[in-house]
Order: sequence, then structure tokens, then C-alpha cells
Amino acid sequence: MENILDFTREDLAAWLEGKGIRPFRAGQIFKWLYIRQADTFEQMTDLSKTLRSRLEDCFYIRRLFLDDKQISVDTTEKFLLRLDDGQHIESVLIPEKDHFTLCVSSQVGCVQNCQFCLTAKGGFIRNLNVCEMIAQVRDARYYLIQKDVDPLKLSNIVFMGMGEPLANYKNLVKALEIITDSDYGLKFSSRRVTVSTCGMVPKITQLGLDTCVNLAVSLNATTDKMRSLLMPINKKYPLNKLLEACRTFTMKPRNKITFEYILMKGVNDTKEDALRLVKLLAPIKAKVNLIPFNGYDKSGFKRPSKKEISEFLQILLDQNITAITRKSKGDDILAACGQLKAKLY
Repeated sequence: MENILDFTREDLAAWLEGKGIRPFRAGQIFKWLYIRQADTFEQMTDLSKTLRSRLEDCFYIRRLFLDDKQISVDTTEKFLLRLDDGQHIESVLIPEKDHFTLCVSSQVGCVQNCQFCLTAKGGFIRNLNVCEMIAQVRDARYYLIQKDVDPLKLSNIVFMGMGEPLANYKNLVKALEIITDSDYGLKFSSRRVTVSTCGMVPKITQLGLDTCVNLAVSLNATTDKMRSLLMPINKKYPLNKLLEACRTFTMKPRNKITFEYILMKGVNDTKEDALRLVKLLAPIKAKVNLIPFNGYDKSGFKRPSKKEISEFLQILLDQNITAITRKSKGDDILAACGQLKAKLY
């Protein structure tokens, strides 16, 4: 049996047609799964009993197991989710002014070994299946329903959780298709979905051709020497290749690529770094999210002072770079950028 959440609507329509069933039924099934949050095929009452029975014989519907939940003082919520094979991932529900953002994981662990990231310390286990990425989103909306909150308040998705999304490319693109299915799926606007990468250059180009979602690049250094020390992927795809892929990335005219720059004291936070960053991004439709380092035990890195952060930001602004200092949420529960590890507490 297969998890039906692994299927895009097109996949499901093809499966139905192959069984002699009219493919438009795929839309009906999707509405039950993603809009009405059905947990059984028996609930799908506008399908015939024969079709429901057939679906029951071939597929199952399953939510992820919530093994733990932590709530930050800022009301950010971190979910420890157990997969069918006993592995764990984390997702984070982030409250905004008038909506929620969900930070989604794409892998169990991560192989990229970025030196500042806690996820890397646990090593890499495996890619997530489509259903495991989709379930994080579907279950988060169901969680809001249980709290008597409008599930459509969850309107933004960021693939910035555990793992490198572009290293799980095939499953990622299928998950994005379901997430942005505006008729029958999860109905997220593509402009409210962001995929973050540490710099897998060939897949960056492909993502622009295959989807209309936003791109965020974890940059974090302005020289190849420093970036290679912080992020080993830079040895394979150095800055010139990464920035050229960004410069030619296919996106809508008004869109910009977000460059995430984690500020680490004495590492990448000097005036010279800021001026180099301006020069690197000048040819690109870019905006910068400065992220003061979020600490954890034995990290080896420190956050710059508020004054140093402010001075770095001002240099970017003075040079007409669109930039903000991103306020970290959930850092008291290790839910902020670079802090996800997915261990039982």
C-alpha cells in the first residue's frame, strides 16, 4: 500500500484513469485530503462506496506522530515529529502579525556540514518522502483547526528546516506542486513559498525553470576562503558560480532573491565584509536578511553586539541594498535558524 499524500493530483488522475476510473475524481479526493482534512476514505461521501473501497485497498492516509511540542515565550511552536521508520524531524510554526509561517524540513539530518548549524552535528540519515513534507503542512493546518484558529492563517511556507531542500529535488518539486495547487491542494500562493539552499548551483537553475516559488540563498561569507571554511559546499560551487546562477535565476519581474547572511562575531561581520557583500550582490536582484547568530551549546561562534549588527546593516542600506535584520523567533526553545536537531528532550 502507498501513502496517498505521495501523489500529486496529476499522479492520482493517471492512477485512476489506469484503473478505468474517471480522472476528475482526483480533484474530489484532493479536496477531502487537503481542504476538508479527511483521515479516512470512508469520509469521502461524494465518492461511490465502490471507489472508496478501492482506494482503501490501495492507499492509506497517515498523519505524522507528534512526540513533543515546545512553545517559546514569543509563542513560536516547535514540533518534534516521528516518522514511520522511527526517525525524527522538526517543524516550526511561527506567529506573524496577521498570519503564520511554517518552517518545513526536507531531510532527516543534513550532509552539508555547515559549521554554524546544529542540524549538521547529527549527520545525515535520509531524504524525506513527498508525503512526509506534505504532512508537516497538512498537519499544521489541522493543528490550527483544533485550536479553533482559521487554518488559512497559515499562509507562508519556508523550506528552511532540517536538511538541504535541493538535495532532495525530485520529492521537493512534487511537494511544491501539491502545496501550490490552487484549485484542490493546499492552496498556498507560490509567492508565499520559499525554498532555501546552501548553494547547490545546478538545482538552483532548475528550480527557477520548474517552479514559481521564491529562492533564498544561505550566503554567510564574502570570500571563497571563509565560505569554504563555514560551508564545505563552496569548495564545489564557489561564489562566482553560485552568484552567476542567482543572477540568471528565472523569476517574476518584481521578485528578488533573498540572501541569508548569518552574522558571526569576528568571522564575517566587519566593515570590509559588508562592502564586499554590496559588491557581490550589485548585479543581482537581491535583498538581504541579516541573521545574528543563534547560539547553542558548544557552537564555537558568537553573536555580534547590537552596535556591530546595526553598523553592518547601515553600510548595506547606504549602498542601496535592500536589507533587514531578521528577528529570530523561538531561540529559547532551539527553534530559530540553525538550531533544529530533532532529538527527544
